[in-house]
Amino acid sequence: MLSDDLHWFLTLAEHGQVTSAARELHLSQPTLTRMLQRLERDLGAQLFDRHGRRIALNPCGEVLHRHARRALDELTAAREEITALVSPDRGTVRLDFLHSFGTWLVPTLIKDFHRDRPGIEFRLFQGAQGLLANRVLEGRSDLALVSPRPVVDGLDWHVLTQQQLALAVPRGHRFARRRRMRLREVADEPLITMHPNFGMRRILDELCAAAGFEPNVTFESAELTTIGGLVSAGLGVAVMPVQRHQPAPDGVTLVPLSDPDATRDIGAVWRTDRTHPEPVRLFAQFVAGWGRD
Repeated sequence: MLSDDLHWFLTLAEHGQVTSAARELHLSQPTLTRMLQRLERDLGAQLFDRHGRRIALNPCGEVLHRHARRALDELTAAREEITALVSPDRGTVRLDFLHSFGTWLVPTLIKDFHRDRPGIEFRLFQGAQGLLANRVLEGRSDLALVSPRPVVDGLDWHVLTQQQLALAVPRGHRFARRRRMRLREVADEPLITMHPNFGMRRILDELCAAAGFEPNVTFESAELTTIGGLVSAGLGVAVMPVQRHQPAPDGVTLVPLSDPDATRDIGAVWRTDRTHPEPVRLFAQFVAGWGRD
């Protein structure tokens, strides 16, 4: 059965009369009668009981009515979903990002994008860098904002911005008055860092290896804000990004690191081996351009 068949059948069942249903459908009464007879012949069962000019669904008709309503709803939903996929002004972008990007980068990107495309919605997910890259590869997300660049194949990478890295120390610490310093100077200090599956932990491990020492990790966390709180409490020092236009955490002094590569690239990843819905393509294009500004 086609959607048109479902529509006229449901209309006929609602009216309970061929004449009034034909009028609403802009059909002649004989035409609608022939359509019903053809449908009943195809199904091998009568669908209505006749009571003079009135008709009522019989048990077979009730079964078809129940399934026809559900099928028409599904077809309508499919049509709307397809329209949203190809429309540049509607649809959804599934955007993943690191926890620390939720206070500045993600709101900024969405706000800037919505100036021209206010009808496109976003479905957001936060997590660790490794998880986010896998979600994009598996098709569970359209794009992810991560740092550093994932060491996996199959993802396109676009740098959005770069952040200076600094040593976070509690106020009053002996390093707090330094203007710049090298990471190897804190080789004996207790370090507070992210969990091993997070991007900032990978960056720290690489920087420590380049400086010639293994970090003395005392606390691990999934949140930079938690790390800032632990540092302010005097429980250790940490390597943290310097965020422009945002102050250091309360009770924390940030001392820029002078080590080579003491920065972190922030970028977006998405798959280039698949055709994306139009809203996703537009947002990816916007992100790539935003990163060049």
